[in-house]
Amino acid sequence: MQWRSLVLGLLLLRLGLQALLALLPALAPGLCLRRPFPFPFPPPPAAFGPPGAAAGPGSSHWGSLLRRGGGGGAAGGDEYERRYSGAFPPQLRARLRDAARGMFVFGYDSYMQHAFPRDELDPLHCRGRGPDRHDPSNLNINDVLGNYSLTLIDALDTLAVMGNSSEFQKAVKLVIDTVSFDKDSTVQVFEATIRVLGSLLSAHIIITDTKQPFGDMTIKDYDNELLHMARDLAVRLLPAFENTKTGIPYPRVNLKKGVPPDSNNETCTAGAGSLLVEFGILSRLLGDSTFEWVARRAVKALWSLRSNNTGLLGNVVNIQTGHWVGKQSGLGAGSDSFYEYLLKSYILFGEKEDLEMFNDAYRNIQNHLRRGREACNEGEGDPPLYVNVNMFTGQLMNTWIDSLQAFFPGLQVLIGDVEDAICLHAFYYAIWKRYGALPERYNWQLQAPDVPFYPLRPELVESTYLLYQATKNPFYLHVGMDILQSLEKYTKAKCGYATLHHVVEKTKEDRMESFFLSETCKYLYLLFDEENPLHKSGNKYMFTTEGHIVSVDERFRNSLWQDILPGEEDSAEKIKTNELKAVNFSSNCNRVPDERRYLLPLKSNYMRQIDRMVGLI
Repeated sequence: MQWRSLVLGLLLLRLGLQALLALLPALAPGLCLRRPFPFPFPPPPAAFGPPGAAAGPGSSHWGSLLRRGGGGGAAGGDEYERRYSGAFPPQLRARLRDAARGMFVFGYDSYMQHAFPRDELDPLHCRGRGPDRHDPSNLNINDVLGNYSLTLIDALDTLAVMGNSSEFQKAVKLVIDTVSFDKDSTVQVFEATIRVLGSLLSAHIIITDTKQPFGDMTIKDYDNELLHMARDLAVRLLPAFENTKTGIPYPRVNLKKGVPPDSNNETCTAGAGSLLVEFGILSRLLGDSTFEWVARRAVKALWSLRSNNTGLLGNVVNIQTGHWVGKQSGLGAGSDSFYEYLLKSYILFGEKEDLEMFNDAYRNIQNHLRRGREACNEGEGDPPLYVNVNMFTGQLMNTWIDSLQAFFPGLQVLIGDVEDAICLHAFYYAIWKRYGALPERYNWQLQAPDVPFYPLRPELVESTYLLYQATKNPFYLHVGMDILQSLEKYTKAKCGYATLHHVVEKTKEDRMESFFLSETCKYLYLLFDEENPLHKSGNKYMFTTEGHIVSVDERFRNSLWQDILPGEEDSAEKIKTNELKAVNFSSNCNRVPDERRYLLPLKSNYMRQIDRMVGLI
């Protein structure tokens, strides 16, 4: 009997040690291999329930199908393994694909019925919205709406991706016949570029693709009208690049009159430095270097202003003096797409300098913005998170992050840093689980929204889609299902889908931004449509920052003006796609191993730690 007691004692000791190891990340947050968070996280409020309380599959009409299909994970294990592990039933996936398509169709049809030809749909009152002529200072509206049927243009390639050739052809003809940019509208250069110019170029590429992978999207007697419209718009944006001492463009331009005389000399890094993809495509399709030249000059001007100490950029700069007005360096609003387009410009055009700038930027981000433990899925300490710091000192400036930063895991997937992407994505997903949406700003120290509205943004869906493409882990299908259910439950309105005014109270605002159709619905649909031609056709595609698809092919890697582009002596050398390398991360571009495909991408104890961090448990 003595040996039995000894064996029992050893077994109990082993179980105790395993439990202690599982709890270490939560019990010992100070044992960080990287910089710890500057403040301890407060205890979670008692009012919030278990993981997934906001939109858990068990309480939905899809939950029974998930259980019947055998996709609910193993019978044993903890709640995370039971909920997320295992295969995802094909029939459930097909229903979710159809639900995502139905979401788009309801929003699109509502816009066409109640709002077209105006720019946006007011989904609560079922009417259209255009620029605010009575209040020119209403930049939230006037920066985006130019009186050019914005939502219709922005949605063109989503129609193609969903295989709706008849509606795509009808929409293209409507744009050609009814849209003009000869308007007395003052718009933000960035918004007009990514939403309108980018969509016109994407639709033109789809129409003229000889392979027609999405079905017959050709237009009878098409004479490059969308390309000509894109050029017309871009020419009207060019005055923003004139009369600036730095080469950084003015933030706004009047489409008929040029830069307003009272124009602001301050612009954000993302707004001025995220024009190269669309302007570069236009230049290379036209054989006219003008557009790429001004966009590339702006990028290089911003890059030259980075801190000598940290290598970081701020978020607001004076275009005449080059002085940083906003010294915050982060990955969210004001900065996000600048980094995205450094990498995507390289992927598309193959210019060596774009990759070199991205690698330097990524290294500096890792060194100064990243907090938490060294590795995502092992070790002790706080989970990795990217914070806002002073560009000159690297010191923390505040304790909030914003929803736009949720794009960054998707960018990390493109560079190969999948493991780190998994952790950051899990943090934003935990916030979504708590509120059923992402607040515009979330204070990770207070565990509460600083800015509580949610305008139907796509960034979390985008990263979810790209992580699924990289890992094929069904966990991300569960995440997509949660997001889809939340949108249906909290944002569906009489005539479309509405912005959430407050993510806690679930009150609505009467606005459906165009990116809901061009990005949010598109990424959800593609997440569940494994057989989409975009995945199966053999063509290579890249998404712009507005979610528009462009083909990655040799015609965009050949330019005829290397002798006149700024810095041509440094950029003439092209880099092959397989030479793309990121810097300063532990995964070394390795994909997540196949044996982990049906396991949680993040160990359950780390998931629990993140859920505790945002007040879910």
